[in-house]
Amino acid sequence: MDNDYEDAEDAEDEGEDEEEDEDEVEDEDSEVIPKDEIKRSLKARQISMIAIGGSIGTGLFISTGSTLADAGPVSALISFLFMTTLAFSVTQSLGEMATLIPVAGSFTQFVTRWCSPALGAANGWNYWFSWAITFALELSVVGQIIQKWTDAVPLEAWISIFFVLLTVFNLFPVKYYGEVEFWIAFIKVIAVFGWIIYAFVMVCGGGETGPVGFRYWRNPGPWGPGILVENKNTGRFLGWLASLISAAFTFQGTELVGISAGESSNPRKTVPSAIRKVLFRILVFYVLCMLFIGLLVPYDDPKLSANGSYTASSPFIVAMQNSGTKVLPDVFNAVVLMTIVSAGNSNVYCGSRILYGLAQSGVAPKVFKKTTKQGVPYVSVIFTALFGLLGFLATSSRGNEAFNWLLNIIATSGMIAWGFISYTHIRFMNVLKSRNISRDSLPFKAKFMPFNAYYAAIAIFILVFVQGFQCFFDFTATGFFTAYVSLILFVVCFIVFHFVFNGFGRKSFEWSSFLVPLDECDIDTGVREIEEMEWEENEPTNIWQKFWSWVS
Repeated sequence: MDNDYEDAEDAEDEGEDEEEDEDEVEDEDSEVIPKDEIKRSLKARQISMIAIGGSIGTGLFISTGSTLADAGPVSALISFLFMTTLAFSVTQSLGEMATLIPVAGSFTQFVTRWCSPALGAANGWNYWFSWAITFALELSVVGQIIQKWTDAVPLEAWISIFFVLLTVFNLFPVKYYGEVEFWIAFIKVIAVFGWIIYAFVMVCGGGETGPVGFRYWRNPGPWGPGILVENKNTGRFLGWLASLISAAFTFQGTELVGISAGESSNPRKTVPSAIRKVLFRILVFYVLCMLFIGLLVPYDDPKLSANGSYTASSPFIVAMQNSGTKVLPDVFNAVVLMTIVSAGNSNVYCGSRILYGLAQSGVAPKVFKKTTKQGVPYVSVIFTALFGLLGFLATSSRGNEAFNWLLNIIATSGMIAWGFISYTHIRFMNVLKSRNISRDSLPFKAKFMPFNAYYAAIAIFILVFVQGFQCFFDFTATGFFTAYVSLILFVVCFIVFHFVFNGFGRKSFEWSSFLVPLDECDIDTGVREIEEMEWEENEPTNIWQKFWSWVS
């Protein structure tokens, strides 16, 4: 790979402000870092646990209830297995690109480089929007969880408290974020493993109700009630299709390892390691959990659609209640609370780094590139966090409806981003082929390519267009807007950046074609700097470290 890139053009630094090139600052560790650049402070163990923790949140603990209610246990399991294939394909594609060029903003910058600046701008802003809205969703849930124990403090107060705490925390150096997320992710992993063991015991007869086995697969049944139409089989298929949307929200976050690559202290080692373990993590944390949820909770359980509390509909807690367990529901509720707070923390982190990357690419105002002396993009953090105020929608009389609106918007935005990861990887492979660069020379080579990339891109973009099918059965403007606002935002951004606006500052672009010609695609910028860096190698030396390395 060194030979492939040793002749990279020196012109990659053109367009940068002279004062930014010359002005350097020192952080508290006396490490000199360029002004307005983020700092590589995340360690290998932190990157690994961020990859795990980012995939365990509101989607897994709460929205799996709606997946089960819509589709039934078998169809829900099929939905999760289908999403597993997509998540595996997408993370493999992202891993190959992010390992070669681990930059802030990750794939949003790759779309700009290898597809077109307009597509990169539209995809980047859309993806940032999904993380900003997710922060609002998490804040709307936090108060609901606490109110399960006490309602002495109003919901608005809890939203305000956690909004301030999480915003301020993200203004601290990223090493603190990494350390906190490491330990919270550790607790999440222990909790999920513990719940799986508990569920297995309950299925085998350890609860008050005796052996559960496949009781609920027989009555009320494995396929769900069906939705929208009278024909049972058609209704069940539509129920399965609807479950894919909530499943997509559950799986969002598996790509976090690519976002954090820009601040990894050793991306060439940590990113491939985390990517290789994605399939194992998904099968354990998603598929196995969905299997046991379907065994322990009937799809027609009224608690799955409980009004007034999102956590009351968590199938994890419902399963414990149905099994007659008295104390564990409160314990697990505390775990869910910690999980949601952690997820909100990650939302601000990811959204701010995406926005920082957009500013670096010239498709967001330069002010979003401003960082503290410790390399924290504070303007991006504050702007992203402000969207958390939408969490106050949960305090209205239509709070549950607002929750579902936000969930649909987030799921669609996430799917659009996933689709462009796969499509961009196809373009990336074509660029390599046009320059006679073998993928075998890359630091990480994705599996089953190019089939995986084509499969994921086609399947995901089909889902993006059909996911709002329910609004056409009983059409309302609100339903249509909720289903397709992310797609509308993407199209509007593309039109604005392609035909009207040429970027911000000196890095403005001029578009002459829909896609950047392959011979003009930039696969050099950022590669040489990474290859010239010296990385710390901390190999596991004892049994505990070796076990932890295997798990994380």
